[in-house]
Amino acid sequence: MITRREAALRLDIPLEMAQRHDLPSRMTEAELAEIESNPPAWLVQSRANRTGKKPVWIELTCSVCGFTEAARPKKWWPTFTYLSCDHHGYDELPAVAPGLSRREVDGIGNRFIGIVDAAEHSD
Repeated sequence: MITRREAALRLDIPLEMAQRHDLPSRMTEAELAEIESNPPAWLVQSRANRTGKKPVWIELTCSVCGFTEAARPKKWWPTFTYLSCDHHGYDELPAVAPGLSRREVDGIGNRFIGIVDAAEHSD
């Protein structure tokens, strides 16, 4: 059995869409295969409307331990230099390169902190 979230990931649709179109909370591999091979009209339309500019799901991977998690990307997320699980120490990441400054972005996925290394601004 797979969860609705896993089905949404594999169908490459938002979880909200899976709920709105009454995908069950648990389904078999055969049920998912049937949806993939004979997609309902709403899924065909959803795929036709895609612009390809932004992925529906991305895989977040910790730069320290390799833990991965699928998440819906947010418009406000910058480009991360590193991602780290929230329990790792700052010292577990590579040092900041000369001429760059580092900032942390909390609330990435369920347990990640985004690390952004960028050129220092001279005022």
